[in-house]
Amino acid sequence: MLLALSTWAEIETYLQTSQTVVVPIGSNEQHGPTGLLGTDWLCPEIIAHEAHKRTDKVLVAPTFNIGMAQHHLAFPGTIFLRPSTFIAAIGDWVRSLGAHGFTRIYFLNGHGGNVASIEAAFSEIYAEYSFRKARAPFALKLKNWWDLAGVNALANSQFPTGHGSHATPSEIAVTQWAYPETIKTAAYEPRIAPTGPIREALDFRARYADGRMGSDPAQATPEKGGALVDLAARSLIEDLNAFSAESTPA
Repeated sequence: MLLALSTWAEIETYLQTSQTVVVPIGSNEQHGPTGLLGTDWLCPEIIAHEAHKRTDKVLVAPTFNIGMAQHHLAFPGTIFLRPSTFIAAIGDWVRSLGAHGFTRIYFLNGHGGNVASIEAAFSEIYAEYSFRKARAPFALKLKNWWDLAGVNALANSQFPTGHGSHATPSEIAVTQWAYPETIKTAAYEPRIAPTGPIREALDFRARYADGRMGSDPAQATPEKGGALVDLAARSLIEDLNAFSAESTPA
């Protein structure tokens, strides 16, 4: 079930049997010469939507598609939020969903640079209740899509060398599977990109001229992406079921 394509009455009915919702979250940033700018939000969205197609117990919220990407600003098309803006926006999403009765709010993340700020947002939200000596009416969970059960192992077996940490063949393969009409090619030089630290935008562009970090995206194929999506969707459903079943201590 997709929240954006539902009516308020349908969500009201859904809440009578389930109070769990998935929020795909990512970033709109450069992904090398062949990676789509939306890769980091498309991957969790693709996986969450695939899970919803397989069971009527999964409700997917609209995708939070702008994240922490200041270091990519030297590449055209990147859009980012400051940490303070990002944290505040997550807080408002959570408060809105919580006000409707959602008690399990699951953020499926597609960008490693988001993790620290999402966790900080969770801490800010929980702190409000701690200071009031009140129980939070919801539980929050963050999961990177590549950390879903079995996914990392599959990606490593598909791409034993040249996987890297940015513009990876696994994430590009996922988008190729979902959007085959957008597949790009390029002559990479070097084949496997360099790796190193991440600082500000001009430093990043100087270190990683074409935007890749340690990766060889030419290894990506739609078939490999499809295998990743299939496994990730199955693992997401299992993880959501476990999260929904968590008991709240008295």
